Parts: sequence; structure tokens; C-alpha cells
Amino acid sequence: MTKYHFTGIKGSGMSSLAQILHDSSKEVQGSDVEKYFFTEEPLHARSIQVLPFSEDNITEGLTVIAGNAFPDSHPELVKANELGLEVIRYHDFLAEYMKQFVSVAVTGTHGKTSTTGLLAHVLSGYAPISYLIGDGTGKGVEDSDYFAFESCEYKRHFLAYDPDYAIITNIDFDHPDYFSDMADVLNAFGEMALNVKKAIIACGDDPNCLTIQANVPVVLYGLGEGNDFSASNIVKSAEGTSFDVYVRNEFYHSFTIPMPGDHAINNALAVITLCQYEGLDPEVVEERLRTFTGVKRRFTEIKTDDGILIDDYAHHPTEIRATLQSARQKYPNREIVAIFQPHTFTRTAALLDEFAESLAQADQVYLCDIFGSAREKTGSLTVNDLAEKIPGSIHLTLEAIEVLDGHEEAVFLFMGAGDVQKYLRAYQQHIADKKTV
Repeated sequence: MTKYHFTGIKGSGMSSLAQILHDSSKEVQGSDVEKYFFTEEPLHARSIQVLPFSEDNITEGLTVIAGNAFPDSHPELVKANELGLEVIRYHDFLAEYMKQFVSVAVTGTHGKTSTTGLLAHVLSGYAPISYLIGDGTGKGVEDSDYFAFESCEYKRHFLAYDPDYAIITNIDFDHPDYFSDMADVLNAFGEMALNVKKAIIACGDDPNCLTIQANVPVVLYGLGEGNDFSASNIVKSAEGTSFDVYVRNEFYHSFTIPMPGDHAINNALAVITLCQYEGLDPEVVEERLRTFTGVKRRFTEIKTDDGILIDDYAHHPTEIRATLQSARQKYPNREIVAIFQPHTFTRTAALLDEFAESLAQADQVYLCDIFGSAREKTGSLTVNDLAEKIPGSIHLTLEAIEVLDGHEEAVFLFMGAGDVQKYLRAYQQHIADKKTV
């Protein structure tokens, strides 16, 4: 039996794929840096061996799956080539693997992870499904009918895939270290659309999605009445959101989701559209939507005596606005405190004004130092450049985490794609220490 070695197994997609192969009775091991990442927890839970990087990890008989972040000059990949082993890039392996299923690619600038998780949860109530989610979650089910996966636009990696369906949640300008401008982003999504084999399900409320042209039907969903699938009679509460779905202006079914925010309605509409297209009973879809508990690092709540702590991956102005809207809906009478760690200098510089505008919707803003990427030059930009655009904002350091005191029963939104969780953990420890004094 083939044994797979993952070079860079802690990557979110790599970890998920390793879990899928393990669950499908394949032998799996991998390597990475020794620094802790939350994506390694499911690997340890499955007793998948995670080794430090070393060319000694590469032995005869392995098939090596290489993470996209690692060049061909990486010592493990050099050793694999010397031994004549098959070395296949993550996205190439995934492209081949999904051909045995009805595949659904979930792509878009924002909302991929939440929508993929929701889709996997709903479809699993109908038929066996394997799935790969960008929060480091993967599941392989033998004899699966469906394969749902998060499909990333960064460096046009999603062009490796030929899925049966594609869900496009939105198209926005991001990854300025790679995409030159909005036209470049639209070009990439336009190319991706031509690879889809059955249908594209796109958010019709997003003007950029309306530019998509394809060789298959493009089905539109959204809150606007002009969409093929639309939500009406929306009722929001602290417990979630209820709405009626109309298919081309004819009533289809009523649904309730336990998540706040307009973006959550749209994510649900995307899944409902796909399920209707595949002929699923709307009663099954309704029941599964009601029982979805979310994905990692997407409005993940921790309740304490001092308030509500929320861990969220929001790292783009659009995502920050959505997270703030969710917090206002769920906790309408509480102070909303944003703790934001900008992710990459290039994104911060390109969207500086938009970041300031979105964060200013919070009642109080704390800013952490920018989390840089090894793939970029830092230049002279600092978090102070953002702070100057947000009146009343405060620079937050780990050493002065107690500055967060004084917001009684507030909702603390810890947002970012870097290591903002260390600030969350530090504040949790500070709260615990106060109780022991």
C-alpha cells in the first residue's frame, strides 16, 4: 500500500488532506516546523506522525505530497527526487483525487471556510461525503458520493481543479502581494469558471460575480429579489436568523440558521441552491442548517465572567464589517471591542483606509503589531499608520494586556489571520490571574 509523506503537513489544506487520506485507510505521515499551529491538533488526534523537517524523513516507497509554500529546492523534495520518488504538489494531487466524486469547489475572496463547512454538514445528512475545509479540518469517508473543498484563488491555485460545481461567494480585491489589481482578480476567477463542468452558483448581490461568464449555467443567489434564489421575510434575533427562500420568485421553503449576520444568510443560500440543484429534500436541508455549529476561528465564542471573547479569522475590511454586524445582532446591548492584528504589510498598505473605516464601527479599537509574511518586504509601514486613521484607537501589546480591563461585560472580537490568538490567550490568563488574587 502506498504511504504518503506530506512536506508541510501543518498547512491548513495539507493538514485537511492528510486527515482525508488517513480516514480513507491510507498510511500517512508528514513534516513541518516545530512551532505549534492549531491545524496539527486533528493530526495528533488521529496519531498521524508529524516530524521536524529533515531529508532523513524521505525513504524508499513514499509518495511525497508537497505544500505549495515549499520550493523544489527544499531538502526533503531534493532527497525525494534523488530517490526517484513521485513528488506531487498539493493542488495537483487534490485535482486528481476529487475526480472520483461529485465535486463542489467553494471559492471567493471571503466566506470560503464557513460555506464549505456548512455545505459539508448539510450534504452529510443526505449522502456520504468527504470534505476539505481551510480551517485545517478534513474528513474522508469511504464510498463517498460527494467531495466538498475550499478552493483558494491565491496564486491562481484554483485553476488546477475541474470541479463539477463551483460556489463563488464573492469577488473582492485581496492578496495584493500577488494580484496587481481588481482586473487581475477578475481575470483569475474568469479562468476558473471555464473549468467548471456542471454549474456555477454565484452571489448575485456582488457586482463582480455578475461579470462571470462560463460554459455552464450560472445560478445567482442573494438577498436581492432579482436573483434566481433569494431570501425574503428575514427575521433576525440573538439566537439566529429565519427567512423564506424563493426560487425565481416562487416560494420554495422556509429556513432557520443559528448564525447571525447577512453573510451567514448568503452562505446558507449558496448551500440551499446547490442542494436544490442536486435534488435534495428541502426538509433535510432545513434540519441540517438548524444544527450547524460553525467552523474553527469563525466567530468562535468563549464566555467569561468579564464578557464574551470571540476568536475570528477576519483579516480584510469586508470580513471585519461582517464580524461586527454579527456581534451587533447577537449582542445588541453590549459594548463591542475590536482587537485587530493586521495580516501582511502589503494588505495593510493597500487597504489602509478601508481597514480604518470598517474598524471604526466598533465601540473601541485596539491594534496589535502587523503580522508580516516571509514572502514580502516590510517597508516603513507600522500599525501606527492605521492607528492614526482611527480616532481613539489604542496600540495593544502582550506586556500591557491589562489595558483591556474596564470594558465590563463587553464583547471582545479578537480578529486576524496571523497569531492574534496569543493576545486572546494572554487576556484569558489575565482574567484567571485576577480571580486568584
